[in-house]
Amino acid sequence: MASEKQIVDAFDKVASEIPGFIAASLVDMDSGMTLGSKSNRADFDLTAASAYNSELVKQKMKIMKTLNLKTTLEDIVMTLGDQIHLIKMITPATFVYLAADRASTNLAIVRTVVNKHAGALG
Repeated sequence: MASEKQIVDAFDKVASEIPGFIAASLVDMDSGMTLGSKSNRADFDLTAASAYNSELVKQKMKIMKTLNLKTTLEDIVMTLGDQIHLIKMITPATFVYLAADRASTNLAIVRTVVNKHAGALG
């Protein structure tokens, strides 16, 4: 498990490499607790978003089990009218949640940058 400093350092790099970066957090899936985060917007409630997204990931895992899928969850992408949200599994118990401005970046950039720094968060 990455230290808090390693998490902050990784998110600083992610933020500098994604145009329109809004916020990112490393989340414990079981508790919904944020293990480390970075936000560029005070009005973006990253703690609440992280907790609710842990419920989303748990539900997706239940769906996969119900469908008897023999695979692992890699990521979940949500596109809003003005934002891209990415959930990237880091370990079976943790994930990165990231939001970026859709007008400033694209999904390929977001995925590439998150994947590049994911190893530092595990």
